[in-house]
Amino acid sequence: MLANFRQVRENAHRDVQAFWGALRMSGINPLPRSVQSAAVSEWCEGTVRNQNDLLVGEEPLLIQVAGRPLTVTMRTPGDDFELAAGFLFTEGMVKSRQDIVSLDGGQDSSLEQQVVQVELKNPVAVRAKELNRNFLSNSSCGLCGKTSLDGVYASGISRPNPDFRMDPQVLCGLPETLRSSQALFGRTGGLHAAALFDSSGKLLQLREDVGRHNAVDKLIGWALLQDLLPLSNCALLASGRGGFEIIQKSLVAGIPLLASVSAASSLAVQMSREFGMTLVGFLRGRRFIVYCGEGRLGLGAPVDRALISQAP
Repeated sequence: MLANFRQVRENAHRDVQAFWGALRMSGINPLPRSVQSAAVSEWCEGTVRNQNDLLVGEEPLLIQVAGRPLTVTMRTPGDDFELAAGFLFTEGMVKSRQDIVSLDGGQDSSLEQQVVQVELKNPVAVRAKELNRNFLSNSSCGLCGKTSLDGVYASGISRPNPDFRMDPQVLCGLPETLRSSQALFGRTGGLHAAALFDSSGKLLQLREDVGRHNAVDKLIGWALLQDLLPLSNCALLASGRGGFEIIQKSLVAGIPLLASVSAASSLAVQMSREFGMTLVGFLRGRRFIVYCGEGRLGLGAPVDRALISQAP
């Protein structure tokens, strides 16, 4: 098992070096920034013109614990300490802010990448888990890198606050608040976002990233470092779909209501129903779908909660 981990780590190092080589050859400035500029050609109604376009940054971040590499994640630079803290928390490697002794940033010259170095009170817990996860993950999948089905499910999840309430009219206003507060999305059009709201619809915090799960990890990491967990009186709005990994991260953080502007998956609905979370999808304009937990929105509950398989 240890030999396998070393091989995965060596492969990840080569992948990161190849990433930076390809980036240089493309003519894009490889400085670690959240927004970068690139020369492009625009075709519009038969006319071609050259211009500069703003691109969202996507670069590797190495997270080390006690001097040992834990994972490389592809993320949008910024809020890296929160990303590392949120990742460790939602993966079950830390339980509270007090478990983290220090967070330190730096540059790994051998890999030409940014590094977050984490010191924990109990790094042994991380070492026991790191052999069950591949070394390299990407910005689109929070579950990629798991080496077994057992590794997909977090342990110790509690049912979220049953007394949280939000008016449906308030819920409908959250996407516009989110969109108007997305600074990077407004410049690039290429970012996911996760935002926390209180029951009145007040925006508490927002984080953006090229990866859906990274945006959620940054947001939860912010709450962890501020000693605000669990988020028992908050709703989370995600700009992407309501997938299983987003549901699980939210449940780990104690969030009772999760809404997204797109669809939910069957496993996401199943998990939300099992743990009593309110799950909302297709939150657009004055319409939304509630998959479970209607009581927190004052809507009652349907009679049949079964999921029925349909032929393609």
